[in-house]
Amino acid sequence: MLQHSEKALRRTLFLSVLVSAGVFPTLSSYGKTKSKNPYDEKRLLQQNRRIQKENNAPEDFPNFVREGFQVKVVSSDNYIKSDSGLIYRDFVVGQGDCPKDGQQVTFHYIGYNESGRRIDSTYLQGTPAKIRMGTKGLVPGFEEGIRDMRPGGKRRIIIPPELGPPVGPSTFFSSKQFEVFDVELLSVQNCERRTIAFYSDVVCN
Repeated sequence: MLQHSEKALRRTLFLSVLVSAGVFPTLSSYGKTKSKNPYDEKRLLQQNRRIQKENNAPEDFPNFVREGFQVKVVSSDNYIKSDSGLIYRDFVVGQGDCPKDGQQVTFHYIGYNESGRRIDSTYLQGTPAKIRMGTKGLVPGFEEGIRDMRPGGKRRIIIPPELGPPVGPSTFFSSKQFEVFDVELLSVQNCERRTIAFYSDVVCN
């Protein structure tokens, strides 16, 4: 059951990046410019916000302004940027201990592409995601984003391309995009390996 959940989550997160990279339009097609004129950036921000409004983006959603291969993330002062480049905002801090490697986390999430279009949601699927920390079952930015959350916490995570899945000729992903996730951490559980005769699995409770 746990392996099934981990595979489903990996498939879902990879699908979200695939969708944002090609199927849905993103702000990269609207935000490219060769000028650093402040007026151009203001115009792009207005255009981006209009697109996000059409996509029903949530309140205080960040903006992504592109100039060639450079991306400027424009967000409110409520967001915090870590040394790794991950950007996040806590809506609810939660209580209890943060998850550690080997523990199982259960959480809901909603994924968005740069234009604020929703690309996936465990709420709509009706089942929260479950995965063990430290097993490389999540893209690096997502795992970093939930590592210091507490049960009951709600956070928005902005994952830069360098903390996302690999891109290039050997993968399905040819475009580097930012990913945005609204995450609600439901619980953290301890896990232990159980061995019965020749059968072995991991049980979390």
